Amino acid sequence: MRFDENADLDTSHIDDQRGGGGGGGGGAFGGRVAVGGGGLGIVGLILYFLLSQLGGGGDGGGGLSLPGGLAGLSSGSTADTSAIASSCKTGAQANTQLDCEVVADINSIDGYWTDAFARSGQTYVAPRTNFFNGSVNTACGAATSDTGPFYCPGDNEVYIDLSFFQELQTRFGAKGGPFARAYVIAHEYGHNVQFLLKTSNRVQAGDTGPTSGSVRLELQADCYAGVWGNHATTTPTASGRPLITGVTQDDVKAALDTASRIGDDFIQTNLGGGRVDQSQFTHGTSAQREKWFTTGYTTGDPSKCDTFARNVNLG
Repeated sequence: MRFDENADLDTSHIDDQRGGGGGGGGGAFGGRVAVGGGGLGIVGLILYFLLSQLGGGGDGGGGLSLPGGLAGLSSGSTADTSAIASSCKTGAQANTQLDCEVVADINSIDGYWTDAFARSGQTYVAPRTNFFNGSVNTACGAATSDTGPFYCPGDNEVYIDLSFFQELQTRFGAKGGPFARAYVIAHEYGHNVQFLLKTSNRVQAGDTGPTSGSVRLELQADCYAGVWGNHATTTPTASGRPLITGVTQDDVKAALDTASRIGDDFIQTNLGGGRVDQSQFTHGTSAQREKWFTTGYTTGDPSKCDTFARNVNLG
């Protein structure tokens, strides 16, 4: 996957706390982030379970509402938007710098969902994305990098420590690459779509199991990520033309490889002691995650992503 080198990037939806050392607090493994309602991302709920079994997780209490100002910042900390605005201006920088690459992904994803909502007579509200190092405070509670990327509906913000992408390769054994990383971001933005459509309300906190609402929510977010991927090379952004100039079959295979390594069964087998416990499934199996990303990618149609439909075959 490559970006149009002459296209402009828009950093107006980015909060960058990396220079401030993160938002602080939160306890080991980020276990204080609220569980449920799409509040945790691709691996957050799985790691929450695994690590709480090892004595590291929190109680998954309800979310918090932050008073006024910029959500997601601890007392005395600020988000420096000027630095990333000056360093991430064009697609050329997205081709060489990870943070600029993620900015470009966000621009494309927002562009697609803005158009998709408008076509259905609705208004898309874009989330902000927060880059942090180590730990962060959010309207869903405090978290550390070990939580993985997550979307917090309480402040409508996606949180990510960019070192997670390296973790996917070193700890999970994923191939990586720009389209695989974009899949991760698009999945989190899928949770924003679910929040706007009130699909998240169908999931109870602590709901687990192979056909649980949590699994259905995560598989749908995978499907939404695939839908964006289908339109990635044709969706114009603020520059008036698509930011992404090409997605190859190898790119798609890399995204599917990432999906396969963040399934409940893979993580429980390889990072959780070797025993698969379906009663604790929260995100779906590797095969299911691949299936639903593929469904979105091949159809390009969000209506094909109804994992909550009666008698739907989850895979």
